Amino acid sequence: MQQPQTEQLTTEWRNLIARTSAEARDEVRVLARQHAAELTALFYREMLKDPASASFLSHEQVKNHLSHSLQQWIIALFSVTTPEELKHNIEQQKSIGQVHARVEIPVSLVLRGGRLLKNHLVELLEERNLDDTRRREASSLCYGLIDLALEIMCLAFSQSHDRSSRAEEAYRLFSISHNIRVEKERQRAALLDWENQLMFDLATGNTPETLSTLTGAEFGLWFRHKASHAFQGSPESNNVLQLIHEIDHYLPKLADTNSGIDTLRQIRERTRSIKYLLDSLFEQAGELEAGRDVLTRLLNRKFLPVVMGKEMHYSRTSGQSFAVLMLDVDHFKSINDTYGHEAGDLVLQQVAGILSSNTRGGDYAFRMGGEEFLVILVDIIPEKALLAAEKLRQLIESERFKLPQDRELHITVSVGIAPHDGHPDYQQLLQRADQALYQAKSNGRNQCVLLEG
Repeated sequence: MQQPQTEQLTTEWRNLIARTSAEARDEVRVLARQHAAELTALFYREMLKDPASASFLSHEQVKNHLSHSLQQWIIALFSVTTPEELKHNIEQQKSIGQVHARVEIPVSLVLRGGRLLKNHLVELLEERNLDDTRRREASSLCYGLIDLALEIMCLAFSQSHDRSSRAEEAYRLFSISHNIRVEKERQRAALLDWENQLMFDLATGNTPETLSTLTGAEFGLWFRHKASHAFQGSPESNNVLQLIHEIDHYLPKLADTNSGIDTLRQIRERTRSIKYLLDSLFEQAGELEAGRDVLTRLLNRKFLPVVMGKEMHYSRTSGQSFAVLMLDVDHFKSINDTYGHEAGDLVLQQVAGILSSNTRGGDYAFRMGGEEFLVILVDIIPEKALLAAEKLRQLIESERFKLPQDRELHITVSVGIAPHDGHPDYQQLLQRADQALYQAKSNGRNQCVLLEG
């Protein structure tokens, strides 16, 4: 929110309170305290009737947390008397607006909720034994304060959403353009590997039920979680997704001895079509370097909100789970102090190399800053996320890290794991991963801790 807008709304808020009599302000403050629970129950009862809002509010933890928070919000909104309380309240509305943008709650739902609260507050005022002047003053205060709060939320939402949109577009361009030739050959090879594995499995007598789907293969994970976002909206991208779906649909039909050969031919034709479309997609991409950490070449945290938001949306619509790993190099300061910062940089580069080489095509690896890394594991359940984290920990522990002057070093990492539990705000997931990392370090380091919701 721009500063002049903040100052203008602060002035409007202050003026609204100043021109309302103390008696009317007291009436509304008492009313809000007495009926906060009732207003909250009404709010969620009505909002949950709407399928669009139910998708955001049905999570049990959200309902429990937000019910209490909304009651406190109602009470605090009508209890402002000092400049300090006013400043705090305005900051609270801005924070709420930023959360709404992060969770992607439509502004229309927020405005609808505000309308419900205003109307019911005025209905409650009508039931009180007030003279007309005080009732009008109190009603005007209810409408004015809620409208001001919603305006501040919406302005903060808009600013946050604009930042996210710019970052998302930058990420979209970045994800299709960086290291384009290497990525093209890597994914063509991944598709060929799946096709060869299919032929081998059929030749060795594997049943169709045990065959690996293209959706879950290395190529399928990469295309669904990265390429489809990068090439969003292009006909070729939509066609590839459709072909992947068709190939997986054909796999069970390979058991039919009468049509098995024809089915295999259909799969081969669709695989060739995917290769052709993939070449076409990569030809459309240019070169763009922004977005990678200069030292490690991993993604930097600039794109973390975009990726987290995308995976949250994918999880919500597909039902697939994912997990976040937070990794921290143990005793990294002592490496810099003992061997120098050049050695520390080499250690970080080699850790990044291990993460890049031992995660799947659809996964994401970030350098968060300093010696901390973050990995997003897509399409994975908590138990397998723990196994993946343990594998990374063991690989790093067994690695001989090369330092200047032909020296070598063994290091360890602590890992915190947090599976997505359905909560719509990705910050909550990142906080749990951070808490799990803190536990791993507190328990002696060089270990993995899984913290479920």
